Amino acid sequence: MSRLNPSARALLFVGAAFAALGAAPAFAQDSAATDAAARSDETAVQDSGEIVVTARRREERLLDVPTAVTAFSAAALEQQGAIDLTDIQNTTPNTTLKDARGTNSTLAAFIRGVGQQDPVPGFEAGIGIYLDDIYLNRPQAAVLDIYDVDRIEILRGPQGTLYGRNTIGGAVKYVTRKLEDKPTLSVKGTYGSYKQADVIVRASMPLGNLFKIGVSGARLTRDGFGENKYLGTENYNKDVWAARGTLEFETPDERMSIRITGDYTHDKSQPRNGHRLFAGLLTGSPYLPNVYDTNAGLTNPKQDVEAGGVSMAVNADISDRITLRSISAYREDTSHAPIDFDSTPSVDVDVPAIYKNSQTSQEFQLLYNSDKLNGIVGFYYLGATAQTGFGVLLSTTLAGLNAYTAGDVRTETSSIYGDFTYDITPQISLTVGGRYTWDQRRSHVFKANYIGLTSEFGGKPVPFGAPSTNFDGTANFKRFTPRASLAFKPSDNHMIYASYSEGFKGGGFDPRGSGTSAPISNPAAGRTYQDIYNYLSFDPETVKSYEIGWKGSAFDHRLSWALDGFYSDYSDVQIPGSVGCLVGGVQTFCGITTNAAKADIKGVELESNAVLSRGFAGPGSNITFTGTLGYIDAKYKRFIGPTGVDIANVRVFQNTPEWTLSGTLGAALPVGDGDLTASSTLSYRSLTHQFETASPFLDQPGYALLDAHLTYSFGENGRYSIGLHGKNLTDEHYKTSGYQYISTTIAGVPIKNAQGGYTPTLGKEGIATAFYGNPRQIFATFGLKF
Repeated sequence: MSRLNPSARALLFVGAAFAALGAAPAFAQDSAATDAAARSDETAVQDSGEIVVTARRREERLLDVPTAVTAFSAAALEQQGAIDLTDIQNTTPNTTLKDARGTNSTLAAFIRGVGQQDPVPGFEAGIGIYLDDIYLNRPQAAVLDIYDVDRIEILRGPQGTLYGRNTIGGAVKYVTRKLEDKPTLSVKGTYGSYKQADVIVRASMPLGNLFKIGVSGARLTRDGFGENKYLGTENYNKDVWAARGTLEFETPDERMSIRITGDYTHDKSQPRNGHRLFAGLLTGSPYLPNVYDTNAGLTNPKQDVEAGGVSMAVNADISDRITLRSISAYREDTSHAPIDFDSTPSVDVDVPAIYKNSQTSQEFQLLYNSDKLNGIVGFYYLGATAQTGFGVLLSTTLAGLNAYTAGDVRTETSSIYGDFTYDITPQISLTVGGRYTWDQRRSHVFKANYIGLTSEFGGKPVPFGAPSTNFDGTANFKRFTPRASLAFKPSDNHMIYASYSEGFKGGGFDPRGSGTSAPISNPAAGRTYQDIYNYLSFDPETVKSYEIGWKGSAFDHRLSWALDGFYSDYSDVQIPGSVGCLVGGVQTFCGITTNAAKADIKGVELESNAVLSRGFAGPGSNITFTGTLGYIDAKYKRFIGPTGVDIANVRVFQNTPEWTLSGTLGAALPVGDGDLTASSTLSYRSLTHQFETASPFLDQPGYALLDAHLTYSFGENGRYSIGLHGKNLTDEHYKTSGYQYISTTIAGVPIKNAQGGYTPTLGKEGIATAFYGNPRQIFATFGLKF
């Protein structure tokens, strides 16, 4: 607590005081059970064959929610053998969730063309990641492993009028299980390819009539998909410890509840190093035939990621129609992350890096429900720090050269929001919402050349020239973002809706930028603070999103679908990047971020489920087909390059394939005293660009993945379960990200020099390094519940 600023401490204390007041007799009034709107947010459960959610803070059939939502229940995740958050992208339209390049647990998320690939501080995420209603301000350690999960939901389009932080592109919500009313104990084990060996244990019990306590833990291990041939270590391995504890309290009349949770994750996996796409230009370090192998030589710092936090959610029914809610949280993480850009033994663009993040958040919600009017009013506060220190080691340029950058970004944001739905008639409803956001960004950027490692990596560096950047800046942003939708239900099983929403992502300062690169506005005065401020700063980006949709079911719910079309007017698009540059006459590394672009994004999404057969092998048996389709046409209408010329015609959207498709054929039938389920999923993603400039090295052509799953649960209430899972059965090798620092291309063809080789733009080895998705994996699971 001593490290938090006064306003953050005050808000946490207010949250704690609210919890204490919630326990007072004033709230312990006689009434029915707690209003559904105050229960655990979005729920995905099966109810007579229909999915029920509370995405709008009240229980509704998914069919009745006028927005694009994809929901995965715990049972569905288990049946498809989902390992971590990235597994669900294959069956979610127009969505990319992946490990950020060169990391094991940093998340890069994109929905409908909006997202963030680079995990450095200073940039707000385009997609909000939530853990039990807590917004994760930074992407480090956000590739959440799937254990102790109740559901995962993907909400597409701008968010911010119903909860949490404003996000411009969408939200991913990971919700953990609530504790049961009786003692429970469950154990799940997994063993499979590459010596995958996972153990997950979960236990809970009531303490008297008012309290429940629960703990869960996971040990997740796997050998590497490849090998570091130079160091003799694993590459793409997994070595994770994780734990979570929960305490729940509920008054006898169910009018007030408190949930306190704490979680901790420690990732000790080896660094994930990339695969060179051609031999080293300086040393001839060979091209390796296995795409998961590397020759990377950087060992400092040792890869190590720790993350955790505590939260408290309080719900209190003030009356039969009004519920008051408080959500308080503190989180922090530290990542020691060596990244060897060139993936050779040479000290050539080797990047030792440390990221340290912390955040405090407080949210209050007032929910109202009645027969015709339902809604929410809320207040949200976030105070966060994001610090990074990294070197770019360029000994091939100059022995011991270290182009060092340190960034410290402080974010303080407050918002008020509201969202209300009024049923004009039983068939027509109108929803109106809005949010007003105040953002402040305070940044310190330091950049200098040294000879030798800096102190956080155990070195005693010698300055090499004067610092190129030693900058402090503050920027404030504020904006109102509205939302409105109109829904029409011609019958109980059909809904047509149209919506409009705006999204806003604050600006900031590029923590990797070089002040010496700033243009001089007045040559007579030289380079001024304002010149550097203008160069390092970037403005907010905004999106105006229009959506129409049709949700329906037919044939006694044997066929259901959700079809939507959308159009987004995307303005002042923030384009972060990094290039080789000269500082003090020495080749080094600089960040360049601009609001260079305006874009139009339009597309179509379809999710459908069909029961092809019921009772084909007796009661309880069925054959189903689930299909998803995403089409997106994302184009830059304006893209002003460094020379001031519009180059939109040669720029593309990154991590946004035009087509995302999947089809799952499943069957369930009773066998003995249990239930057998089988499914197979074929998914497809079309050409995917890794950057705004097309790259013949890194762009991934269209590819398909085939998965298959077989599970059997038996015993009383499914006490025992076994499963066999195969993922990427055709062993497809596909690129998910990469680095490129070589000469540009013409018409998609790399430019070679007179000697027939590529020309490096940073370092001497030439960098075109790719990271790949998981190869074929086959594993068995075993479960036991008491």
